[in-house]
Amino acid sequence: MVVQVDSVHSALSAMGFKDVEIMVAETGWPYSGDSNEVGPSIENAKAYNGNLIAHLKSMVGTPLMPGKSVDTYLFALYDEDLKPGPCSERAFGLYKPDLSMVYDVGISKSSQTPSTPVTPQPKPTATGWCVPKAGISDAQLQSSLDYACGQGIDCSPIQPGGACFEPNTIASHAAYAMNLYYQSSAKNPWNCDFSQTATLTSQNPSYNNCIYPGGST
Repeated sequence: MVVQVDSVHSALSAMGFKDVEIMVAETGWPYSGDSNEVGPSIENAKAYNGNLIAHLKSMVGTPLMPGKSVDTYLFALYDEDLKPGPCSERAFGLYKPDLSMVYDVGISKSSQTPSTPVTPQPKPTATGWCVPKAGISDAQLQSSLDYACGQGIDCSPIQPGGACFEPNTIASHAAYAMNLYYQSSAKNPWNCDFSQTATLTSQNPSYNNCIYPGGST
């Protein structure tokens, strides 16, 4: 979705309408489908919508519009049980027609996810830093960046004007966010996994005025 939004922004800018607000009218993922449909599942739907919400809440924005959250309509709140077509067309809802929840992405009032996550302070005994592995794609790094910043950590240093905003690249921003998430967690090995795209290092990645928490104390 980030690539599509930036593509529209780039096209509008080329036509002289760079200040036109962009809105995503609908986006979502089906949780069920016919046997010949590849992709629909509760796991995939929860991952897509959960990461989407985390990205929007993080205010990271897009490469061409950093620090801006685009108004986005999630498709859909309820299943359309009378809609014709393949099974997936009737399985986009977070809720079924009887109002029962299909799966939880953390936006319901009864969700166990706190409305205002509290970021624990890094423990003084922490050792090492969590950084991306070499050769990881920007798409994978963007997913890790969205997840980390969506967990309540302070990602303001990688937003415009922040000490770690430059270089303004996905790789640099993801490295800072992934490390801060690790330092703010229990610092177990799996807290620096990010779907096997990250690793621990003893080499301090801090630079200039951009300080990465962690290391030996």
